[in-house]
Amino acid sequence: VFAIFAFATCGGYTGTSMASVKCLNSKEALISIDFSYPFRLNQISFRAPTCKNGSIYETLNLIGDFSSSAEFFVAVGVLTFLYCTAALVLYVGYQSLYQQNKYLPIADFAVTALFTFLWLVSSSVWAQGLTDVKNSTRPTTLIRAISVCQEKNVVCTQGALPSMGRLNASVIFGFMNFILWSGNSWFAFKETSWHKPANPQGVAEQGANVEH
Repeated sequence: VFAIFAFATCGGYTGTSMASVKCLNSKEALISIDFSYPFRLNQISFRAPTCKNGSIYETLNLIGDFSSSAEFFVAVGVLTFLYCTAALVLYVGYQSLYQQNKYLPIADFAVTALFTFLWLVSSSVWAQGLTDVKNSTRPTTLIRAISVCQEKNVVCTQGALPSMGRLNASVIFGFMNFILWSGNSWFAFKETSWHKPANPQGVAEQGANVEH
């Protein structure tokens, strides 16, 4: 469930950044830019007026490509969900096989420890990526990119900040998954032969012989 919340809040995001340009003796031009996952912002273009003629615009692009950190984070979430589904089938349907085979608990512990590490790395990387996405999509950043906004007789106004609540939640869920899988690692370790005695019945019999 935590994995689903993590990759769904990030992978399904769509936001809008807005600004306006008011040239001298002309109507105010509204600039609206939509962006979404996987945040290849440098491939998103928008038109801005040049104030030279009402029909002349310049084409600009947003700055940055943050798809690698976002896609890595979503991939870890999807893989976690798939592994949890497979592990649930193993725990419920093949519990006796899991307890009798000493290699299955060790493999389970290794994969659990791996996912703990992946959640830490992916959440940290995506947290930095989200900060960069916020900086690149701020209306003030758009205004600085529009050349005509540097002129004194042009008034450029920033619009509302893009809503980033879902993306903030995705980072929180990412670190919550790290904490959750850290705890899972301990419980998975307790099922391995490294923690349990290799032959509990033999150990008990040996103890009984010593008492006699």
